[in-house]
Amino acid sequence: MAVSGQRRRPVVALYERIADAVHDGTYPPGSTLPSEPKLAAELGVSRPALREALLLLQEDGVLTVRRGVGRTVNDRPPRRGFEQIQPLEELIGAGEPLRVRALLRTVEEPTDFTTQHLLAPARAELRFWESVLAGEGTAAALSHEWAAADDVLDRVHPEFARALRATDPAASGKGAGTARSGGTAPAASMLAVLVAASRETALSAHSGITATLLGRRRGDQLGRPADTPAVLVTQVVRVGETPILAAKHMLPTGAPALPVLQSH
Repeated sequence: MAVSGQRRRPVVALYERIADAVHDGTYPPGSTLPSEPKLAAELGVSRPALREALLLLQEDGVLTVRRGVGRTVNDRPPRRGFEQIQPLEELIGAGEPLRVRALLRTVEEPTDFTTQHLLAPARAELRFWESVLAGEGTAAALSHEWAAADDVLDRVHPEFARALRATDPAASGKGAGTARSGGTAPAASMLAVLVAASRETALSAHSGITATLLGRRRGDQLGRPADTPAVLVTQVVRVGETPILAAKHMLPTGAPALPVLQSH
């Protein structure tokens, strides 16, 4: 959602009011919103501001315009608080989520990457998940995901902490060993677990994209030559100002398209 100029704050506030009304059931999925004049009168706002907020809600997948009917609430509107945050297996699945195959589920000490992005102290213990995302028998991406230390999650997002312990028992608690792929590994990414646990928690995220080559190890994992061009996506998800998940996703040439949303 991007709004520019002096109208940004009132339009965003209006967007929030309508989105809240959708998610609290005032306008349930499948219902039709009142006409613009009636809705503007009910909300006590101008029609130009309302129209701009409604267009933003359409862009974000909350509303759909149906000819002869008007604006209707989508059957599955995005959950409040993380409308633009999606697990990679859904984002690049083109309507059919990719399969997640767990390669590694373990606990490890901070690396340079997690020290920088999760602000993890030197002796922290961080859950690390390595997964291959595949569709139609072809490996489409390699994901590395780290969660913040348990004490941080217990403080800022206890629901996520509990969900991780429930879905990843082999790597819970201090001194946990290494768990490789097997029948008990969750068929979902760590971000998918976070999204499912965040129905009442607002998330924000930042991503970066870099062109690179797979390299030998990642090429072996994805069944591609080491010199295959690839896109490296780094991602950090926060609750407030606290980072709780950091990830690296490697997408080789030929992987499904990755939608990119730019805002300013």
